[in-house]
Amino acid sequence: MASEGTGVSELAARYSTALFELADENQALDTVASDLSTLKQILAESADLRRLVRSPVISRADQARAMAAVLDSAGLSDLTKRFIGLVAANRRLFSIDGMIDGFLAELARRRGEVTAQVTSAQPLSDAQRNAVIDTLKASIGSKVLVNTSVDPELIGGMIVKFGSRMVDTSVRTKLNKLQLAMKASGGSV
Repeated sequence: MASEGTGVSELAARYSTALFELADENQALDTVASDLSTLKQILAESADLRRLVRSPVISRADQARAMAAVLDSAGLSDLTKRFIGLVAANRRLFSIDGMIDGFLAELARRRGEVTAQVTSAQPLSDAQRNAVIDTLKASIGSKVLVNTSVDPELIGGMIVKFGSRMVDTSVRTKLNKLQLAMKASGGSV
């Protein structure tokens, strides 16, 4: 599993590769993928949990106990719980986001899917999301999974990243380009 293009560190790539192979051997790829997506969502929604996994001052045992409680309450599979327990025991929870991303990226790659990151100034409606998916599918020629995020600083438009490509139609970028062009021509903003 290559970490190129996924933004996954070498450490996270090694762990995600090991989990992928273990899940594949146990015919649990879909279950583990679902578990990891759930965990990713929990981490995104809980600042306290993010602090817990990144804090070097919280003991290994406390991190492991807290993560076990979170995973139990979320109803995740035994394989995922054992893996996260190992990660906690090895003091590697700080890299859990990369491990999740690496696993999901490899699963998508094996299935011939392309994952696109779409950042918009405001949340996309279902119709807008479907239009982005359809456009990307027509452009790329394969199944497209879309991860969306919101960045109000874009003002309007969106940024779409897939593979090594990026399309930036944000108003912020257009204003920055206009400002640079005016400075280059001697005008002022």
